[in-house]
Amino acid sequence: MEYTEQLNQLLMNVPRDKFRQNANKLLNECFILKSCDDTKNCYYFILREKDLFRAFFDLLGYDIIIREDYGVIALNNSFGTGRIRLRLLESIILLLLRLLYLESSKKLSQTEQVIITVDDLYDRYRNLKHERLKKWDMRSVLGMLKRYHIIQNLDADMGNPDTRLMIYPSVILALDAAELNAVYEETKNKLKTYVSGGETDDAADEEDSDEAAAD
Repeated sequence: MEYTEQLNQLLMNVPRDKFRQNANKLLNECFILKSCDDTKNCYYFILREKDLFRAFFDLLGYDIIIREDYGVIALNNSFGTGRIRLRLLESIILLLLRLLYLESSKKLSQTEQVIITVDDLYDRYRNLKHERLKKWDMRSVLGMLKRYHIIQNLDADMGNPDTRLMIYPSVILALDAAELNAVYEETKNKLKTYVSGGETDDAADEEDSDEAAAD
């Protein structure tokens, strides 16, 4: 059956305005989450009409990733385009958030949220880079990750060490295995250069960027 015929059949029992609204939300936002108030209704609608969404986005060259175990829906571009480019610092913070999520989730039930403090990130970053991250840089990176539904701040100032952060399970899908290895190798190489007295850390961070799968 042609995709257009399949789409028309699937759309017969679905309000087109509602489908259009949720399809745009899925396309414009990196992750649709069951645990996020802003995307919860969209999550359940897509789950209910997943055959329709799969057929529609397949025409556009996207695969829909549905992880009910994590409560996350995302898009993956089959052609490798539409990916957000992250600076090295952003990739490192994302990787640290992923590690903190995995460590914390082992101690919690499936219904419990993973909550950390910004100070947890400062500590991990300091252990990795042997220097303290500036508050302005932390606010900037966390603000970007919040927009893409990776985290949610529970207190106002995301540069404050005492501020609590909820880490969404979408952090698991934000970097694939290849990208994790790339971030690790890049960080290791930059540390070697920095320790040996080569280019400064700030200059290195400005020059290089990594791709992450926050589509």
